[in-house]
Formats: sequence, structure tokens, C-alpha cells
Amino acid sequence: MTKQRKKFDTSFKLEVVRMIKEQGLSVQHVSQSMGIGLTAIRRWVTQYKAEQNGQRGIGNPLTAEQQRVRQLEQENRRLRMDVDILKKASAFFARELK
Repeated sequence: MTKQRKKFDTSFKLEVVRMIKEQGLSVQHVSQSMGIGLTAIRRWVTQYKAEQNGQRGIGNPLTAEQQRVRQLEQENRRLRMDVDILKKASAFFARELK
């Protein structure tokens, strides 16, 4: 029998991290009381610390600021690709007119 992987939403993860950071609870205590794996909680804390230092971190962003940054980065990539396509198309049509 395999265990199903639990999925937690961002607000829940952030609340768990705040319990550790602001209330001073240990990772072990939070893990046992909430039935969450130690590794997951440590990953969330590491992600939160990275985001607080302005770094990207790994995994899905926890804070609203980092979520917005990732969204803007994706939009920026998409727009750059659109510009490249338009440049290539205009060059193609300019050659056709000659």
C-alpha cells in the first residue's frame, strides 16, 4: 500500500511557517501536532527564508510578493517571445517586398 501525497495550499504553508518563526515553536512539535512531515516543513521554512531575502527559492512561492514576481517573470518571457516572433515576421515580409 502506498501513501498518497498530501497537498497543502499556500496559505496553510505560510501559517505553519509563521507558527515556527513568530511563535517560536519547534519544527518537530509542529510536525507531530499537525501530522505533517518534517521534511516538508523544513522545505517551507527554507523557501520562506529565501523569499524574505529576495531570492527565488525552490518550489512554489509562499509570499504574495514572490507569487507576483513569478507571474511577472512568466509574462515577461512570453512577451519577449512574442517580440522575437514579430521581428522575424517583419524581416520575412520585408524580404518578400524586395
